[in-house]
Amino acid sequence: MKTSIKGVTLIKHYESFFANPYLCPAGIATIGYGTTVYDDGKKVSLKDAKITEPEAVELLMCDLEKFEKAVNKLLKVKVTQWQFDALVSFAYNLGEGALGGSTLLKIINENIMAKADWKKLIAIQFNKWIYAKVKGKSTALKGLISRRNSESLLFTNNELKFFN
Repeated sequence: MKTSIKGVTLIKHYESFFANPYLCPAGIATIGYGTTVYDDGKKVSLKDAKITEPEAVELLMCDLEKFEKAVNKLLKVKVTQWQFDALVSFAYNLGEGALGGSTLLKIINENIMAKADWKKLIAIQFNKWIYAKVKGKSTALKGLISRRNSESLLFTNNELKFFN
C-alpha cells in the first residue's frame, strides 16, 4: 500500500514545514516536514542550507517510501487505507523499530479488529506513545498527545481531525 492524501495531510500537519534546520524536542536535527536524513543518506545538520516548501515535500515523499515499505513488511493482516495511513504516520514520527516492537502492531497482527471493543484497545495503544526524552527525562509532549489522538481516530473511524 501507499500513503493516501489523507495520510500525507496528517503527517504534514503534525510535522509542520521548517525551511531551516532545527532541533526537534528529542534533540535531532530536522528540516522540512520532519526529515532527519536526506535521500542520499546524509543526516540533517543544523548548518545545512534553507530549503523551499516544494523541496520539503520532495523529501517527505522520499521518506514516506521507506516507511510505507516498513509498514507493509510489518503488517501480517489486511488493513484499510486509513489504518495504513495512521500506521505510516506513527512510524514516520517514531521510527520503524518503535512500530515493529509495539504492542499496537502486535494486537493489530493478532486481528484485534475482530473483537467488539477493538477501537478502545487500539486507542489505548496509540496513547502509550506520547513521551519523548527532553533533557534526559521521559516527558509527555502536547504535540505527541495530539498526533496520537489524530492517528487513533483515523485508524478507528477513518476520520481526519487535528487536536491542536
